[in-house]
Amino acid sequence: MTLKKLFIGVVLAGTGFTWNAQASDSFVVDDIQVRGLQRVGLGAALTYIPIRTGEEVDSQRIRQTIHELYSSSHFDDIQVFREGDSLVIRVTERPTISRIVLDGNRDLKDDQLLDSLKNNGIAEGESLDRTAISFLEKNLEDFYHSVGKYNAQVNIRVVNLPRNRVELRFNFQEGPAAAVEQINFTGNENFSRAQLVRLMELRDQLPWWNILGKRNYQQQQLMGDLEEIESFYQNEGFIRFEISSVQVAITPELEGIYITVNVDEGERYDIDTARAIGELREHEEFLNAFVDALRGRRFNQAEVTSVEETIKRYFGRYGYANTEVRTVPDIDDEQRLVNLTFSIDPGQRIYVRRVIFEGNDATRDEVLRREMRQMEGSWLSEQLVEVGKTRLDRLGYFETVDVETVPVAGEQDQVDVVYRVVEQPSGTISAGIGYGDFAGLSLNASIAQDNFLGSGNRVGFAVDTNRFSRQVQVNYVDNYFTDDAVSLGGSIYYSQFDARQANLQQFNQRSWGIGTDVGFPVNEYNRLNFGVGFNNTGITQLQPYDQIRSFYQRYSDPADPFGSLNFRNFDFTASWTRNTLNRGMFPTAGTSNRLVGKVTVPGSDLQYFKLDYRFRWYRPLDNDHDFVVLTRFNAGYGNGYGSENGLDFTLPFWENFYGGGHESLRGFETNRVGPRGIIRQPRFILGPPDADGNREQIALGPENDQIEVARFASIGGNAMLNGGFELIFPTPFASEAAARSVRTSAFIDVGVVWDTEFDFDRYRNLDVVGNTNFWDYGSPRNYQASYGVSVQWLSPMGVLSFSFGFPLRSLDSTFEDRFTFNIGTSF
Repeated sequence: MTLKKLFIGVVLAGTGFTWNAQASDSFVVDDIQVRGLQRVGLGAALTYIPIRTGEEVDSQRIRQTIHELYSSSHFDDIQVFREGDSLVIRVTERPTISRIVLDGNRDLKDDQLLDSLKNNGIAEGESLDRTAISFLEKNLEDFYHSVGKYNAQVNIRVVNLPRNRVELRFNFQEGPAAAVEQINFTGNENFSRAQLVRLMELRDQLPWWNILGKRNYQQQQLMGDLEEIESFYQNEGFIRFEISSVQVAITPELEGIYITVNVDEGERYDIDTARAIGELREHEEFLNAFVDALRGRRFNQAEVTSVEETIKRYFGRYGYANTEVRTVPDIDDEQRLVNLTFSIDPGQRIYVRRVIFEGNDATRDEVLRREMRQMEGSWLSEQLVEVGKTRLDRLGYFETVDVETVPVAGEQDQVDVVYRVVEQPSGTISAGIGYGDFAGLSLNASIAQDNFLGSGNRVGFAVDTNRFSRQVQVNYVDNYFTDDAVSLGGSIYYSQFDARQANLQQFNQRSWGIGTDVGFPVNEYNRLNFGVGFNNTGITQLQPYDQIRSFYQRYSDPADPFGSLNFRNFDFTASWTRNTLNRGMFPTAGTSNRLVGKVTVPGSDLQYFKLDYRFRWYRPLDNDHDFVVLTRFNAGYGNGYGSENGLDFTLPFWENFYGGGHESLRGFETNRVGPRGIIRQPRFILGPPDADGNREQIALGPENDQIEVARFASIGGNAMLNGGFELIFPTPFASEAAARSVRTSAFIDVGVVWDTEFDFDRYRNLDVVGNTNFWDYGSPRNYQASYGVSVQWLSPMGVLSFSFGFPLRSLDSTFEDRFTFNIGTSF
């Protein structure tokens, strides 16, 4: 049979192909055969062939078939023949990429490069389009040129392997980056070259101390610098400013760059008038008064943009989510004045159809919904949507919270508000053995859940024992006891405490108590809590330090002056909390204020009050909140009130404040900062001998007493101040994903604990026995300070804090502690 060749030899070039028709006769196809298939199945190939048996084909249908087969990206070569009434298609499949080898790429990391190649269809297991190789080489070289590496070369070698496979070998010769040798400006009359260069990230000179800095040229960075310069002039009133041209010259060896920026500054302009026009929706008076504040001021593009964004947010509060604000300047070049017209188009009011939550696998939907301020069925308020996001972040249940408004299909005025959360551990369930540098060996079993069974309620049960305490505690808080966020909680505890093992004065304490607490929201940020409680406290083995002698003698049995003491007290607590933090764990913006007051009810065995105030302020230094300054301040004071039998009540010593450690003053041992116990001892002399020759000891007067300062016993004080500053910065070598669970900071801590009832004059002239330092425990001037670095990690066991602290001002070097770690709450 004579073979008639209908089509042969299609060569792909870019996205097209060329062809030659060897015969133009049409015929009816009796059979279709595809030859040369290896990896691609016959069924898959036939789906790309628009011809079916029994159909009549001509050259036009053949061209269409070839086009469809090439568009499948499976074939390198396609030949079409006619054998009798059969249509024969012979294909050569594109080879499969078996392996990609990268060599010499220092600036482009392997993962970054492989991801980029994958986005361009080059990946292991994919078919290879050989025509893309040269295009890819050029693109990679263009990238290197854009970052100043003009000598860079990229060579891609295709190595054929059996079974129609290939290996791609990328060879990179990056070469040195061209350095910026000099940056020049022409036309700059109002600002010096040095002022303008300081606005740029590119540098032609580096200070001597910046040993890691580079002067590498990058085209994209230059574009950003030019925009920064233009913004600077616009913000300084030069509304006609232009960058007329930029020359970038490279040295013959392609290693040095000279940049010349030609500017036309123009003149400074002031704002003469500012008004708002458009659909102002009954807000005309307010908006015109708002924009009129610009009148008489120097033109500043940043301020104009800020006004535009504020107007958009203002209308966004009333449901106009797509408000457009366009500023039209009317420039009077003769008077150098600008008249601003803010053209406002609020658009259509948008309503919320549904509020949807995604990702809360453990937390109940109602727990998230009750934090919402944007209601379903009402108009969309961007402010309320953002408030909802912030409130979810503050719960501390979620690693991330994102929100998106999604248009409802077929409805122009409706959206769904979708909150997407990623849950994180909000509590712990543990039983085990541990060791800490302060607590020593510990055995514990505990359940602590801030989000118990996804209910948003806090439940805690703990049995804990370490070298200085044993305790059992159960607590429960229903954060939404009522629908309007009134909380109700209760707790019961039992503890034994050996103060000497906790770096305190020597005494043993055994206590139990029960209490309840009710909280009321005042507004979005403020909350009041009130509680009542009862506690029973027993004290034994008390070391008779001079500061507490009067307290002890008041309650002790004269017949047993060193016997145990027992106190029963009813107390009332009240607290105020104001929280504007952007999230509950590792916040980066906002403030936290908490004032707690506690007073025992008159008629209790002990009558005293205690106040504690804590303040935190997080201030971000950049838009991404990578660098944040934390300012913190704590203050406390307590004392007795009233009197009995002519004696004033005082603050019981076990309620004293203490300093040192991770919560107050890092770089010092926990509870070591502050007053220490004083043992006052009389001095004796031998009297004259009696008739038997014995000599009796005679006590000298109190002015001859000697004192010994307890070396390892901090007695604390009834007043406390501590605070500090921290610079929070990205954790070195940590990924972006770890930023929400790891925090690193450099800190300065300052703290002091003192006793307002301490009379230093009673001890000023007495001899001190031993080498322990002694100072005025009644003066707040005896502060101590430290600096260092801290790392906090949100682990499944809670927040692990590691601190390296170095004292700046120390009153006793004996109790400095360079390294501390703690498992507890982040602050």
